[in-house]
Amino acid sequence: MRPNVNLMKATLTGALGGLLFGFDTVVISGAIDALVKLYGLSDYTKGWTVAIALVGTVLGSLGAGVVGHKLGGRETLRITAVLYVLSAIGSALAWSWPSLMVFRFIGGLGIGASSVLGPVYIAELAPAKWRGRLVGAFQFNVVFGILVAYTSNYVIRLLHLGAAEWRWQVGIAAVPAAGFLALLFFIPRSPRWSASRNRIDEALSVLKLMGEPDPEGELADIRSALAQEHATAHEPVFRWKYRYPLFLAISIGAFNQLAGINAILYYLNNIFAAAGYSQVSGDQQAIAIGFTNLIFTMVGMSVIDKLGRKTLLLIGAAGTAACLAGVAWIFTTHSHQAALVWLLITYIAFFAMSQGAVIWVYIGEVFPNSVRSKGQGVGNASHWIMNTIIALVFPTLAATMGRGAPFVFFSVMTVVQFLVVLFAFPETKGQTLEELQRRLVPAE
Repeated sequence: MRPNVNLMKATLTGALGGLLFGFDTVVISGAIDALVKLYGLSDYTKGWTVAIALVGTVLGSLGAGVVGHKLGGRETLRITAVLYVLSAIGSALAWSWPSLMVFRFIGGLGIGASSVLGPVYIAELAPAKWRGRLVGAFQFNVVFGILVAYTSNYVIRLLHLGAAEWRWQVGIAAVPAAGFLALLFFIPRSPRWSASRNRIDEALSVLKLMGEPDPEGELADIRSALAQEHATAHEPVFRWKYRYPLFLAISIGAFNQLAGINAILYYLNNIFAAAGYSQVSGDQQAIAIGFTNLIFTMVGMSVIDKLGRKTLLLIGAAGTAACLAGVAWIFTTHSHQAALVWLLITYIAFFAMSQGAVIWVYIGEVFPNSVRSKGQGVGNASHWIMNTIIALVFPTLAATMGRGAPFVFFSVMTVVQFLVVLFAFPETKGQTLEELQRRLVPAE
């Protein structure tokens, strides 16, 4: 039985936040050189120009769980859409470096909140057998947004818009953001949120609408889990009984960035320039990498519920470690620069089919209903805090210790990731959220 039209419509709308997430995250890669020249940025302030959005992302991901629990995922996603629109228009019209930083920070709040609430919303709608692939739609849209951003940067560059070029590059995101906001008025609330507010008929109606094979049974399971949690409905996620889900969420979030993915995506044009590629050629290579990211995210999504989350993480960690070691060797020896694009494409392929496809699914699965949004916020905050640190120091580290140094570090970290996943991560495929709650959280 395939997902029905209503489930697909709600999934794709929830996942559209991922497209804006991906676009806003990497669009700065095409504009950063123009900003360096316009505002006379140093390596340090250049790093902050990228990282300020990530500071907003950390705060957005931490706050999203609380707001989402109170208002519901759908309503909170509407707030993120408004933040996306404000950020895109404000960045395009920025009159100074500080004003640009403010609007990039606002965009970061939207990215962080949607990275928590989009996957949670989809996970709470989807039947167990389809949950991995449907939540993976969020990650698919993230990488599609990355490809769209790289392509948009390239096309706008070809228009020769002069000093206004970077403003068009960052401002164009207002169009899909407005579309996202409009579509959010045509999807239902999460049945788990409705049940938590005792809107039982509404919850049952949504479960039926989404094609749940046994809506009454699923609703009974949801209500049973909610009844167990009722006495501690507003409990904090940082409790000893949640130590295992917290470890899993924080570690997968951190390792996602310690693999170097976003540092590479943010500074891709600079990386290619350091290897001798021209600006337009660098844009073209970026599109190739964005396309590879998209294709192999689809590969990961197609097998995530068959091979499982843990197997994909292990395959990806081994492949990315080898590719990163190769990139480090190129920059350290200053030879074989032509191999750089192929190593990065292979790296992206391994990352996309593993970490890229798994992270948002996995974090959304390991926490019980009562703290799922909060737990997702913690895992995402781990991801974004590490991302902020790496994005901030990458330009300075590469300038002072050599271009190869960051890639040596990333390669070592992916080896560590392989070992941690091998010995400490459970498999979660094919189990309902309530079954996982009983397995991962000890009864008190």
